[in-house]
Amino acid sequence: MGVPKLMLPWGESTIIETLLDTWKASRVRATVVVVPPDDRELADLCWHAGAEVVIPPQQPSEMKHSIRIALKHIAQHLRPRDTDAWLVAPADMPRLSAAIVSRLLENHQPDEPSILLPTLQGRRGHPVLFPWPLASRVNELGSDEGLNALVDREIVTEIACEDIAELGAFSDVDTPDDYEQDRGE
Repeated sequence: MGVPKLMLPWGESTIIETLLDTWKASRVRATVVVVPPDDRELADLCWHAGAEVVIPPQQPSEMKHSIRIALKHIAQHLRPRDTDAWLVAPADMPRLSAAIVSRLLENHQPDEPSILLPTLQGRRGHPVLFPWPLASRVNELGSDEGLNALVDREIVTEIACEDIAELGAFSDVDTPDDYEQDRGE
């Protein structure tokens, strides 16, 4: 992108602030953001937006490592029960839907736990809900495996969300073209 994309303007705020507002508008108990150690501005912005900010000593090399850091923080500071769940979505998804987050939480069945994947027009997207006991499985993933490996190995339930969101809810901002096409203005 050439610039820190999470700090780009989106509507009346930034991409990251828009995303964090969405998490706040949903029924999640806490939002944890792993921020690179050299990005104090992003850390401050996330903290002021109400997120729990975790700054590791070194920049995580991939998303799986950031998730491990966040899960460790959650385990130590929020003390989840086996009946709880955790959700994952990339930080560059300013159109993430609070309605989808809430629907996933409503459909989480602690007695019959499964990974919950939202779908729009038959396409899977984010956020993904994982039963808390799967948090330990992230540490067991091979060096060439991401969270998709858990999705492939575990029980998955797709949750249709066409009635509450549009396909754009699954869009992320990876390129300048993505940003220009989807800008929240």
